[in-house]
Amino acid sequence: MIRYILTDKTFLIGLFIINLLGTLYGYYWYRFQLADTPDIFLIFVPDSPTASLFFTIFLLFFIFGKHVPYIEALAIITLFKYGIWAVVMNLFTLIVDGYIGWVGYMLMISHGAMAVQGLLYAPYYRIKMRHIMFAAVWTLHNDVIDYVFEMMPTYSSLNRYMDEIGYFTFWLSILSILIAYKLTVRQVNSIQ
Repeated sequence: MIRYILTDKTFLIGLFIINLLGTLYGYYWYRFQLADTPDIFLIFVPDSPTASLFFTIFLLFFIFGKHVPYIEALAIITLFKYGIWAVVMNLFTLIVDGYIGWVGYMLMISHGAMAVQGLLYAPYYRIKMRHIMFAAVWTLHNDVIDYVFEMMPTYSSLNRYMDEIGYFTFWLSILSILIAYKLTVRQVNSIQ
């Protein structure tokens, strides 16, 4: 049943539109931070919208029966990573500030859904080890840009915890890469 839903063209088109709109809204959300970002770092600052952009591209190709394994690897790793990261950061903000408002809860729900949808489509990706390695380098390089060059997403009340958040984010990246490997490359190899 779930397989039928995930591959139904009408469902896929709806999911594509939702992700496209979410991606556009995400880039809009980052507009102020992007305005203050040096050009060399621009591609690495809007983490969540870029993750959903990768998935949106995957969906577009998937609707037409095509595969883009490098994009698929970037999508599964970054959707899970930044989906979980945003949920955790909003929970952390709730603990620190005692309040996140409706926007914080909306971000938790939408980013939680990001993480789940990337994993749900794992059986349909055509990822090999080279694609995982490419996406792993991208993901870990992004951590360096965020926490060494201080281009991380701004959560003003959490600024004093940037070292701890950077450490958490690095290990979340490793977990995301391992999950992507297990659900795609290793899963396929164990079936053959």
